[in-house]
Amino acid sequence: MIRDEETLNILLDSIARFVREVLVPNEALVAETDTIPPAIVAQMRELGLFGLSIPEAYGGLELSMEEEVRVAFEIARTSPAFRSLIGTNNGIGSQGIVIDGTEAQKQYYLPKLAAGEIIGSFALTEAGSGSDAASLRTTAVRDGDFYILNGSKRYITNAPEASIFTVMARTDPVKRGASAISAFIVEKDTPGLSLGKIDKKMGQQGAHTCDVIFENCRVPAANIIGGKEGVGFKTAMKVLDKGRLHIAAVCVGAAERMLADALAYAMERQQFGQPIAEFQLIQAMLADSKAEIYAARSMVLDAARRRDNKEDISTEASCCKLFASEMCGRVADRSVQIHGGAGYISEYAAERFYRDVRLFRIYEGTTQIQQIVIARNMIKAAQK
Repeated sequence: MIRDEETLNILLDSIARFVREVLVPNEALVAETDTIPPAIVAQMRELGLFGLSIPEAYGGLELSMEEEVRVAFEIARTSPAFRSLIGTNNGIGSQGIVIDGTEAQKQYYLPKLAAGEIIGSFALTEAGSGSDAASLRTTAVRDGDFYILNGSKRYITNAPEASIFTVMARTDPVKRGASAISAFIVEKDTPGLSLGKIDKKMGQQGAHTCDVIFENCRVPAANIIGGKEGVGFKTAMKVLDKGRLHIAAVCVGAAERMLADALAYAMERQQFGQPIAEFQLIQAMLADSKAEIYAARSMVLDAARRRDNKEDISTEASCCKLFASEMCGRVADRSVQIHGGAGYISEYAAERFYRDVRLFRIYEGTTQIQQIVIARNMIKAAQK
């Protein structure tokens, strides 16, 4: 759903120019220093990039899902680290509050998230529960007007930068499964909350993850999302449905950038007296990449429009995440192959993107989890 095409195009043009003139020239610096310069973060705030999906009533742009994925197509045409910084505020770090938060929680936290004053983070994964999220072991025990949280979370995106965490914890020690899990807003300076060392990753330098540890961490009962126990896991699944569609759009944008770089290199690189783009086997890799990107883009736009129409897109979101992330990996591989030896050298973006995009097949639900979700939904629909 596009509410105002002209306004959206102005926003997309501004973001495309920002990516082209500011972010792309700083990709190598971010990769080398593992840090996004503060001046760039300030420009992101000025552009409103931290509040793309947050409602206007709380200071955000309140983009529809179709508008959001079109923005993601543009901002993903550079190092994924830049998008990762703003991604949690627009996705998993804020959407739990947007979807199921109380009015008091929305009024207090969402304007700060939209302005980029604070960074939100989503703490679900644990050492013993990743794909099997319902088996998490972090506990939250009621103690008067507080809950006492104990446990640890692993691989938490933007945790080193975060001011607040949406934390999934078990509030019912007897029940098994999703109904025993609640969601809490936990501020970083809460006594008993600590962070592990920043993880050293294969790629996506500049985007940080680390463990988040809770040791008798006292959280006000008012900070339980939705104001009651037992809705946390449902909140998480709603957040992930939207997040999977967003990541699929990011995969499309990254693939478009890699293909553009590969095409430019193939037209410039000479072998046997002609550009390698003239050779049919190079053309085949370019054509396969173009076709797969077009298919993924079409899938993402269709699913986004369905979500805007209030349809249940759990299956479609998983289809998009599955296809787009796998497609992105194939395009990355072809890009390195087209670059030849240069694709293995760090001064070319192909090498960095090859490592960066590998994560897309893992986080927000692995490829294998998407396959399970899709198949189970198909079976459930057939049994009705």
